[in-house]
Amino acid sequence: MKVIASSIRKGNIIEREDGQLYVVLSAESFHPGKGTPTTQIDMRRISDGVKTTDRYKTTEQVERAYVEDKDYSFLYQDGDGHHFMSDENYEQVMVPQDVIGNQAVYLQEGMKVILSVFNNVPVAIQLPARVTLEVVETEPVVKNQTASSSYKPAKLSNGARALVPPHIQPGTRVVIQTEDGSYVERAKD
Repeated sequence: MKVIASSIRKGNIIEREDGQLYVVLSAESFHPGKGTPTTQIDMRRISDGVKTTDRYKTTEQVERAYVEDKDYSFLYQDGDGHHFMSDENYEQVMVPQDVIGNQAVYLQEGMKVILSVFNNVPVAIQLPARVTLEVVETEPVVKNQTASSSYKPAKLSNGARALVPPHIQPGTRVVIQTEDGSYVERAKD
């Protein structure tokens, strides 16, 4: 299905002229004062993981591959990859680490995700927008520090690091944005 380049989003699957499928890692549109607006698409070839970048005019047509989005639950991770179970028919599927990428740190047992499947092969994953994690380690508050924009580093229960407001202490549960790992708010339990 042909779509204009500016409508391509992260996680979409596109088919290039070489007949290969690519998963979109990021898509950014540029609108210069003079000249033609363009869309830069960073993508990874599904067959072998090679990353590439293309630049299109924003109105140029791009072939978007038809992939099926299916609901799965995360089960566990082992040396082979990450294992998921279909919510529809309880069939299990293994997804290699390179498909999940750096989002793997946010996977939690039982978490509902959406796997994009092309020819019965998982090619991309969508995690929930936010996860709740516990702060396990953080620096003490420094007195007389301005409260407006002073965030401090914290280590979370999944091993990831995030910047949190000064009032957050170890043991506090916080909500984290899965797309970029940023602090959203204190969890309301």
